Amino acid sequence: MRILLVEDHPALKEMVSDHLARRGFAVDAVSRTDEACEALDTATYDAMVLDLGLPDGDGFSVLMKARTLTKGQLPILIVTARDAVGDRVRGLDAGADDYVVKPFDLVELESRIRAVLRRPGLRSNLLLSCGSLVFDTSRRSATIAGNPVDLTRREADLLDALLKAAGQVVIRDVLEERLYSFNEPVTPNALEATVSRLRRRLAGAGLRIETRRGIGYRLLSETDVPE
Repeated sequence: MRILLVEDHPALKEMVSDHLARRGFAVDAVSRTDEACEALDTATYDAMVLDLGLPDGDGFSVLMKARTLTKGQLPILIVTARDAVGDRVRGLDAGADDYVVKPFDLVELESRIRAVLRRPGLRSNLLLSCGSLVFDTSRRSATIAGNPVDLTRREADLLDALLKAAGQVVIRDVLEERLYSFNEPVTPNALEATVSRLRRRLAGAGLRIETRRGIGYRLLSETDVPE
């Protein structure tokens, strides 16, 4: 899953980014409100971790922009040194899903992120299925005919994107956005390599990943009639 981290303290930003990346998240880390707003305009995120005290403005402006752009569907966790009850209430009333006061434990922060990702109503259906494949979008885990499938983070993100658009072509740019953060180098064949690995993982599921050269990919069941 892709996370937008908005934190102006360099050491803390690096520490949180590194921890979440090791735990399987793609993280875009920025330090200013203008950078955060640009990121929200550019990419699609599964959650945002937001510091309220930013050098070029109030984090609440970022929160409100995120709420407007995503129609309230982006989970937002506020992380700040502000521990006054009034600030907490204002953050929650403005649409934040949770509130963590510095200093905090990285494991707890990760747990809270996963908790807001599971909030009721975030997804109409946490389980996606096609053929004999069942994919849990919350746990990022898959089974084929009840047997677990070992997926890397990028393979799970690719499968998620293809399943949600099953039968439709997902263009390359959209898939690369979902799989890679801004600071990750993307080689010309990186996406193809991930698709190839996922095809092998899905053997026996009654599915195929069709390549539309120069455009993107789509997931089909073996019973689907190609266009």
